[in-house]
Amino acid sequence: MAEITAALVKELREKSGVGMMDCKKALTENNGDIDASIDWLRAKGLSKAAKKADRAAAEGLVAIAAKENGAGETATVVEVNAETDFVARNDLFQGAARQIATAALGTDGSIDAITSAKLAGGETVQDHLTNLIATIGENMMVRRAALFSVENGVVASYIHNAVAPDLGRIGVLVALDSTAGDKAALRELGRKIAMHVAATAPLSLSPEDLDPAAIEREKAVFTEQALESGKPAGVVEKMIEGRIRKFLEEVVLVKQAFVMNPDQTIEQLLAETGKTLGAPVSIKAFTRLALGEGVEKKTEDFAAEVAAVSGQG
Repeated sequence: MAEITAALVKELREKSGVGMMDCKKALTENNGDIDASIDWLRAKGLSKAAKKADRAAAEGLVAIAAKENGAGETATVVEVNAETDFVARNDLFQGAARQIATAALGTDGSIDAITSAKLAGGETVQDHLTNLIATIGENMMVRRAALFSVENGVVASYIHNAVAPDLGRIGVLVALDSTAGDKAALRELGRKIAMHVAATAPLSLSPEDLDPAAIEREKAVFTEQALESGKPAGVVEKMIEGRIRKFLEEVVLVKQAFVMNPDQTIEQLLAETGKTLGAPVSIKAFTRLALGEGVEKKTEDFAAEVAAVSGQG
């Protein structure tokens, strides 16, 4: 019996695109023979996953999971992509997205850590996805994720365009830091802010967090516009300052007007709630993941989508 080394398993994985556990099993069944193992994987239908790997995956689901940690909480949001929106309605895919989000709670939130995490059945997230690719016939991947924890407070969430509880097309997390004992009130506040984030897509939490390049880009545009007005330099400078201030009010979360009460900023909402609850409330972090954001579909992917609908994929 040939020794099934890690290097051999790695080689088969690279050639087949199949998960590590299945590669090891194939090599064991075929006495370490790479070519025979590839044929074995093909016969089992697992090598189909490798053929799907270069297809753009821009659909799927955003999943959220959370757990309490004494006075605090931990929550994660994970984007699990597939090729078509039909898969998002598949029970197997929905179940996988939930399992992956739950597994992510025990990681540092990085993609490598999540795909290496073990599910309840003992297989890794990546191996589970590889097997699911072979079963459903579409490329799938864990594309993005975020994980927040607070020692005191809550990590509130909101799912937009939900297809099932904690599954949808846009997922938002808002980590609220507060020693206020009323978690229900904090969660309600956090959910409202999360809904606000889903609607407004702020670029940063505070002015200090905003990418300086974004400010400089806007400043350059405003400067050009102001100079074209022909007004004196002193007036132009004040015009630019005013427009930058307006820009920050539009893209910085704490400076934005609250969508549910435009007369109040998020910053003012936090201060008011803190007074009501008897302890300061602040946003530690937030994130907004919109499904497929930034992914371009290739033209040929639409043929795959049609094939999937007709049952020929």
